[in-house]
Amino acid sequence: MTDPATPAVDRRALLTGRWPAHAKMRMPAVAEVASVLVQARPERLDAVASAIEALHGCEIFQRSPQGKLVVVIEADDVGVIGTTLNLISSLPHVLTAALVFHGTDQG
Repeated sequence: MTDPATPAVDRRALLTGRWPAHAKMRMPAVAEVASVLVQARPERLDAVASAIEALHGCEIFQRSPQGKLVVVIEADDVGVIGTTLNLISSLPHVLTAALVFHGTDQG
């Protein structure tokens, strides 16, 4: 089933660069991605992971039973990355939250 709001893709037009301008997806000009290493109390790891996953743009990439989480944050603005990192570090049962990687994609 196709969505009537999405135009049909003309393969030839797409490959030759003649895809209509109105059909192009609107993407943010800048995409920010960050990885954060979170150390939490092992007995509260599930609660901390649930709280982090509830935050907009956050995903748990990896976890260990010793209380460590690798969190990926995606945002449109670098300020959101910093705000989210501060929010994670202030969650109950979080011992540390350290920025490991931050990258910017300029479209």
